[in-house]
Amino acid sequence: MPRVSKGAATRRARKRVMKAMGGTRGQVGFQYRLAKEGLVRAQVFARIGRRQKKRQFRAMWVIRLNAACQQREMRYSEFIHGCKKAGIELNRKMLSEIAIAEPAAFDQLLEKVRAAL
Repeated sequence: MPRVSKGAATRRARKRVMKAMGGTRGQVGFQYRLAKEGLVRAQVFARIGRRQKKRQFRAMWVIRLNAACQQREMRYSEFIHGCKKAGIELNRKMLSEIAIAEPAAFDQLLEKVRAAL
């Protein structure tokens, strides 16, 4: 069986890595060996970042709801507990949007929560 050099396939693979690392500073953008390592690191950080983004958004919604509840003299934890008791099945994102965009509607929700508690 003849020896195969895989020239075209290797070149394509290297070009793919170098293109992905284009625009980075230093040798990571120019040297293949460093670019390969940098690409792995970048992909790891990208995956971590996708998870963190979800965490950070939820934390932001909770902070907004807490502020809106405290303005109306109620604790956030009581509000969430009351929502579950009252059968209000809105998630924290929707509740925080209502609290910001339509305070009157949020006040009505709060009355329902208070009645359920």
